[in-house]
Amino acid sequence: MQIDWALGLELFSVAMVAALGGLLALSALQARASTTRGAIFADAQDGTSFLFDGELLIDATPGARALLSLGQTRGAPWQRLLAYLAPQFPDFEARIARLSGEGRLALASTSSAPQPLLLEAELRGGLTRITLLDPEEASRIPGQDSLSLRATQVELDQLRDTVSQAPFLVWREGPEGEVTWANAAYLAEATRRLEPGQDLRWPLPRLFERTATAQGAAGQRQMLERPGAAAHWYDLIGFSEGDGRLLFGLPADAAVQAEGALHDFMQTLTKTFAHLPIGLAIFDRQRQLALFNPALLDLTGLQPDFLALRPTLFAFLDAMRDGNMIPEPKDYRSWRKQMSELEKSATSGLYEETWSLPSGQTYRVIGRPHPNGALALMFEDISTEMSRTRRYRADLELDQAVVDALDEAVAVISQSGLLVMSNAAYAALWGHDPAATLGDGGIVSLCAHWRDHSAPSPVWDQVAAFVANLDDRKPWRSGERLTDGRLVECRFAPLPGGATLITFRVATQANERTPKLASAKRRKTA
Repeated sequence: MQIDWALGLELFSVAMVAALGGLLALSALQARASTTRGAIFADAQDGTSFLFDGELLIDATPGARALLSLGQTRGAPWQRLLAYLAPQFPDFEARIARLSGEGRLALASTSSAPQPLLLEAELRGGLTRITLLDPEEASRIPGQDSLSLRATQVELDQLRDTVSQAPFLVWREGPEGEVTWANAAYLAEATRRLEPGQDLRWPLPRLFERTATAQGAAGQRQMLERPGAAAHWYDLIGFSEGDGRLLFGLPADAAVQAEGALHDFMQTLTKTFAHLPIGLAIFDRQRQLALFNPALLDLTGLQPDFLALRPTLFAFLDAMRDGNMIPEPKDYRSWRKQMSELEKSATSGLYEETWSLPSGQTYRVIGRPHPNGALALMFEDISTEMSRTRRYRADLELDQAVVDALDEAVAVISQSGLLVMSNAAYAALWGHDPAATLGDGGIVSLCAHWRDHSAPSPVWDQVAAFVANLDDRKPWRSGERLTDGRLVECRFAPLPGGATLITFRVATQANERTPKLASAKRRKTA
């Protein structure tokens, strides 16, 4: 009986141990299942596989995720994958569009690909599985994804080629300013500065002063002199990088030449402005004085110190008004309104006016718009020109008064046959105002008018021919009778420049016979 209890206790212990072992095994299986249920591909799984629902990435192997992160293209995973596959599988996009009908496809990379690849795609349960295979994958190191490594190497090679082919200088400096790395352009520039037969050695030579590269401010410009060649300019840009610096030297020869040409042009322009007799004042878009020439000082009487303070347009005009250099109206408000209209007109390019100053001087003021909202005012002293014009006008008026004082009717015909001058006696004799028809019609219209107011005669056709004839002409006379019965003595004489003088005198009874005989004799001779 004692033996039966011992055997029963032993069997119970074995059963309990077996039950506990089963529970532990079941718990382990459930835990493993729960850890793998969240991802289709385990983190330890090798290869490059993608699982898409349409263009939506559902899952990917670690190598596939690394491949997507290495690309330069930004956007959705499908777009990044297309950017990576397009150079190696040109017809991938067209073939993947037909996958729903084919169910499965396999592609080989082009011969121009860096290394051969195989692509497999299949449609399962509405999901697209894309797998990239490397034919040489059997020889790879376990635990590494060859495609990710290859993509990393390709990107690294591209970056190296880009830096090597860059047409500007790139180099790194250590904490003490020593050159620790340089691209091909920097090495080529350093080689040009070596003596014949000398090679580059480590550490690499410095091309720029330490103070220039250590400041780190963008836009520094330094000159490099080459033995036996023209100097070259570079804009230096530096960035801090740990204890050292990354620096770029951008060629600035074109900018230096352009700035030099601009400087020379500005010098020429300044000298030209300095010798101009016209006063020039240029105001910027804020209407502050930006540029003026010496002639402006002479014409306006303003002090250089005042102009150097860059006064506003209205302060400038106020100063001119204080110096009696502006034709001021009776009240200040009207004057300010006039100056506002000046600014508006000059901005639209319409302002041009003649100022008669209290001093007796006369200025021509022109306002013109300039680019970027600037405004230019030009002042020209035309006092001499105006005096000459006034004298000329006075001479003309005097000449006209002299001609009007004559008893004879006078008409001057130009070479082109136009009536350019007549007097009051002419207007009274022929019944029309020459000022209203001055320069109109020509000699043909004038002869028609004379013909209408006189007895029929061929003399008016002869007058038209005489005026049009530019050969050697002789003065001649004629007597014509008006429709009112008066006899008119006509005289035709050439003037310098092809002009013709015609005078008309009403004959008195005492000398009516003489013009008739002279006219008859002239016609008989003709």
